[in-house]
Amino acid sequence: MTAIINISLKNGVLDSQGKAVHHALKSLQFNNVDDVRVGRQVVLTLNATDEATARAEVTNMCEELLANTVIEDYEIEIIA
Repeated sequence: MTAIINISLKNGVLDSQGKAVHHALKSLQFNNVDDVRVGRQVVLTLNATDEATARAEVTNMCEELLANTVIEDYEIEIIA
């Protein structure tokens, strides 16, 4: 199984990297971009046998290590 975790800053948290990318895009004349938010993606290969077990384990990984849940949200996709 594969777990894809998308981690992003919560709404209201300043995204300085996103602001820098937005500024760079504007300087390159990409004027149709209103806002940029930068996140990260973690892809795990798991040997779990069922989706529920995999999701529970990955959720624990996110809560304990992969995401800073004070300022970040995460979404998990499990692919069999």
